[in-house]
Amino acid sequence: MNAPHDGQRELLYRIARRVLKERGLEPDFPKAVIAEVDRIDPSRASGPKDVPDLRELPWCSIDNPESRDLDQLTVAADGKGGATRILVAVADVSALVEPGSAIDGHAGANTTSIYTPPAVFPMLPERLSTDLTSLGPDEDRLAVVIQFEVRPDGTQGESSVSRARVRNYAKLAYPSVGAWLEGEGQIPEAAAKVPRLEENLRRQDAAAQALKQCRHERGALQLETVELRAEFDDGTMTGLKSERHNRAKEIIEDFMIAANGAIAEYLVGRRFPVMRRVVRSPERWQRIVDIASGYGDTLPPAPDARALNEFLLRRRKADPLRFPDLSLTIIKLLGRGEYVASFPGQPIAGHFGLAVTDYTHSTAPNRRYPDLLTQRLLHAAFEGKDPPYRPDQLVALATHCTEKEDAVQKAERQVRKSAAALWIADQVGHEFDGVVTGASEKGTWVRVFDPPVEGRVEQGAAGLDVGDRVTVKLTGTDVERGFIDFARVGKPRS
Repeated sequence: MNAPHDGQRELLYRIARRVLKERGLEPDFPKAVIAEVDRIDPSRASGPKDVPDLRELPWCSIDNPESRDLDQLTVAADGKGGATRILVAVADVSALVEPGSAIDGHAGANTTSIYTPPAVFPMLPERLSTDLTSLGPDEDRLAVVIQFEVRPDGTQGESSVSRARVRNYAKLAYPSVGAWLEGEGQIPEAAAKVPRLEENLRRQDAAAQALKQCRHERGALQLETVELRAEFDDGTMTGLKSERHNRAKEIIEDFMIAANGAIAEYLVGRRFPVMRRVVRSPERWQRIVDIASGYGDTLPPAPDARALNEFLLRRRKADPLRFPDLSLTIIKLLGRGEYVASFPGQPIAGHFGLAVTDYTHSTAPNRRYPDLLTQRLLHAAFEGKDPPYRPDQLVALATHCTEKEDAVQKAERQVRKSAAALWIADQVGHEFDGVVTGASEKGTWVRVFDPPVEGRVEQGAAGLDVGDRVTVKLTGTDVERGFIDFARVGKPRS
């Protein structure tokens, strides 16, 4: 089923709403939520008068160009002994979203904002997420500020966590900041207007690169996947754009990893529970070993993040064009992340892909419910109170957030597949080279290289496994169900 071109976005939006409901998710805000939001006093967004004032620092945000739900600001300052002190301000959503409220109930139902090609279904109403709890430009806002030192060799020094009042002086975007840092463009106008910000961004970039290098030396995996974004002109779909990774994204990624680790350490130091983000050692390690062997490389028989990362680095250098496909294969074999409630004295599970042990999700409370829960733990620690959740409640919340995240990811993937099916529908009968991204009793899936979409191998799937290269023919699409069907033709054409 294909819609008229001027109704393609409307078709995908209707599909998205249906898919969300089928997955047990709520696409709409209940009336009680809207009523609560309307009653919020806007003056609460800037916080009480006795909160430390850090508005003199040249804070900026770096996010997607269209983002208005700004969770983080960053800035660099002088540290001790030649180190750089990084400050990350995280929107203090917990100051306005109270436990047990209707707003909290809806946020806890979906547990995350849902990103689909035709629309975003936010976790929080826009008056909060894009205004009162967003660190938007030229607004005084209450924030949780994480400070940590980055030494020249990329190791981290002292860290602290506190509340403060901050102000965003420049709303910046990944593409333009990345192009400037990589010498392919001018400094963004919004940054050029702010005194000291150009130098500060250079310092942030240098610190992020040092952090990244140090993490990778410890075994953090260097993965690179293709992120597709559907583009529309009014109601017509005009393409699937591949999102490029760049240095600006690395600033935010590396600072958020460090900030999340600092918050976990802060809570542990006060003998508080932590809602950890965990990726366990991969159960399909042998398949990863087999894939490396197919490239003439060798991995040890037991899971080893450092050895895997060295293999990935060699492959990225040897074949950068196909490296995102290898990355996707490894991600599939590593398995999904999960939320785990941990308590003082218990063994700690770490994050295999990041090569870290103390790790939580805390830096996107407008978009993720576990981050809001962590903020509530932090506030109790700040005030010397007991944790706001009993152990059994935290365990149940961790399980719930993992389950809902899984439902959201499946819903997002299904709607992306509907968008891909809509885009590729007129190429039935064409042949494509691709890589197998999933193989189980439920079926075999392949991602073709151009256009980079994923579909199911309906004919000739026998013997295929994750990471195999194949040539397939498009045999059919179903936009409503997000189906793209392929038949195996043979090995990839040279």
